[in-house]
Amino acid sequence: MYSDTQTRPTSGMRAAMAGAVVGDEQSGDDPTTLELCRVVADLLGQEAGVFMPSGTMCNLVAILTHTRPGDELICDHESHIYGTEAAGAAALAGISIRAITSPHGVFDAAQVLEMIRPRTRTAPRTTLLSVEQTTNFSGGAVWPLAQLQAVRDLAHAHGLKAHLDGARLLNASAATGISAREYALGWDSAWIDLSKGLGCPVGAVLCGSSAFVEQAWQWKYRLGGAMRQSGVLAAAGLYALEHHLPQLVADHANAQTIWHVLSPCGALRFDPPQPASNILRFGFTSPLVTAHEFAARCLKEGVRVRAIGSDFVRVTTHLDVSASEAQLAAQTMLAVAQSLSQGG
Repeated sequence: MYSDTQTRPTSGMRAAMAGAVVGDEQSGDDPTTLELCRVVADLLGQEAGVFMPSGTMCNLVAILTHTRPGDELICDHESHIYGTEAAGAAALAGISIRAITSPHGVFDAAQVLEMIRPRTRTAPRTTLLSVEQTTNFSGGAVWPLAQLQAVRDLAHAHGLKAHLDGARLLNASAATGISAREYALGWDSAWIDLSKGLGCPVGAVLCGSSAFVEQAWQWKYRLGGAMRQSGVLAAAGLYALEHHLPQLVADHANAQTIWHVLSPCGALRFDPPQPASNILRFGFTSPLVTAHEFAARCLKEGVRVRAIGSDFVRVTTHLDVSASEAQLAAQTMLAVAQSLSQGG
């Protein structure tokens, strides 16, 4: 449960990959990749899409396309762009980041407005807003649709582009019943990851207008992301979108199972108080217990979780974790928490 990136391709997915019809993606004639891009663009209500090796490349290419060196991006202080992409925005796009501190990665339009710099000769130009749906290291929170639209509209009103990091956008849809298309409506760029809850071995699809995708394709090429017979990978994405979406609901149910077992334990404090999707985040009531110590003890008992700094543990459910395994993992984590809180 370290991450939903730990999934393995199912037998059906492997068969779909083996039977994929392929061509040369770089030349624009891999039919399976083209079909995946069409399907995801339609899913998000966008004009076009481009297949990427990773979500990190989706974010970086979107930044490179929307900004120029010396510009500034606004995002949350715990977002993936800000803390987990090797400072690619600074190193490769030449931009600075202004981070909003917000509870669980969900901020409001007023906070965005405070971060937009006045246009002066000495200040960086604020040109891009990025939002995660769902939030990642902030505990899997789901942005309310109205709040998501409000920050998007505020950005546009002030001349900013708006980028939707949808690594787990389909988890938000599974949690609320609101379509990915409705969440992504009106955003200048949006993407979904295929290698997390959907279980693919690699890949993501970045979407936007046809003009945006044309520019994004050039950045993909410059970064070495253009591929040849990528249909083998794209076939996994098409299979996942056809067969694995219902699994996201089961993943959320498994997260609730774990929460119900652990939440009565006085040694733990959940933040958010209850999981909204497939991610749980909790800390410890005793300052003597660290996340790294807890994670190490759990690993000895056969359960792998992720320490987020010294204060928080992140537990992520996915299609390789069954309901019975979620129950077993919860009981194991409970025993470890109780032992550590008692000095054991």
